[in-house]
Amino acid sequence: MTTSGTLRWDAARLSAWSQPLLARVEDALSAWVGTDAPVQLGDAMRYAVLDGGKRLRPLLVFAASEAVCGQADATLRAACSVELIHAYSLVHDDLPCMDNDVLRRGKPTVHVKFGEADALLAGDALQALAFELLTPDGDGVEPAVQARLCRLLARSAGSLGMAGGQAIDLASVGRALDEKQLREMHRLKTGALLQASVEMGAACGGHVGPEAQASLSAYGAAIGLAFQVVDDILDVTADSAVLGKTAGKDAASDKPTYVSLLGLDGARAQARDLLAEALAALEQSALSDAEALRALAHMVVDRDR
Repeated sequence: MTTSGTLRWDAARLSAWSQPLLARVEDALSAWVGTDAPVQLGDAMRYAVLDGGKRLRPLLVFAASEAVCGQADATLRAACSVELIHAYSLVHDDLPCMDNDVLRRGKPTVHVKFGEADALLAGDALQALAFELLTPDGDGVEPAVQARLCRLLARSAGSLGMAGGQAIDLASVGRALDEKQLREMHRLKTGALLQASVEMGAACGGHVGPEAQASLSAYGAAIGLAFQVVDDILDVTADSAVLGKTAGKDAASDKPTYVSLLGLDGARAQARDLLAEALAALEQSALSDAEALRALAHMVVDRDR
């Protein structure tokens, strides 16, 4: 049962809710990304962002905003900004100096397609554009909301978020991490931006009480970690054609994962525990319109790619 007493959404209901929102995100990204950039740079930026990816982070923004009756323009801008930060991080993570990957979203990575220099610049430009979107001219988004959104996004992307997690990841190759260390790495590298997506959606609303804010943050943290646990599982159970990226890369690179630490069954159990934790946080939030957040939590854990 959901917080409002209705049945859990099935796949058709989730699709009916998400498809119009995804179309809005795609239209906005197509209008905003790379259109005024020098041609080669703009092409690399658009290649990195458009026509690919699950768009989970924008959907979490929309779902959280919906739960708190968020403002439409702020929500769309926040949804696009988190996707731009996610895309920039993938471009940079795939570079030879990082993970050196050649396949992303079923196509060659940006540095393979455009060269390392343009890939680096495309990532830089996408990061900058994310914050430009959050600070529009005019009075469509209140200054206090702009500042809150920028702070949440910056924190999730910096040394206390993705960048810090990637640094730990690179330093951990070939090392045995315990579960606490592995959890901290993934909390930063993957979980921080997913948690921020939920928090940014909530920040697009009016007054949200501290209890509800804390519950939504706890939900986001659990879902963020669950996403990475499932990623670790899929890395050893799915093939590259299904994943859209190189399967088995973590094991080949001798990287610590939840599967290497807990085994496949243990990792699956961990994912289910995190799902239960996320759903419990939603119950504690007492928000009456959290069905989309609940459905997305199940999608994260039940996905096959």
